[in-house]
Amino acid sequence: MEICQPHCHRLSKERKVSGATYLTTDELSARIKYDVRTIRERLKDSVLLEGTHYVRPFGGRKILFVWEAIERDMGQASAAGRSAIPMANGGVLHG
Repeated sequence: MEICQPHCHRLSKERKVSGATYLTTDELSARIKYDVRTIRERLKDSVLLEGTHYVRPFGGRKILFVWEAIERDMGQASAAGRSAIPMANGGVLHG
């Protein structure tokens, strides 16, 4: 039995290509603790942007999420949300 260190991940299928870590929807779900359906229905196309946060390899239907972009923007959105006041038109007012 292999013991996993705190810095390693048990997601054995993840692929790292040219400095980016590509995750399936199931792998992303396990990392960010969101249900797979939430990622597919609410986050994709409203928060996660094609070409930035996910790609469709070879123009197919399969989606691979770019972990580094998601991790970076998740932290930025969290920090920005503390001092922002939501507006009715969907924008935010920065205090």
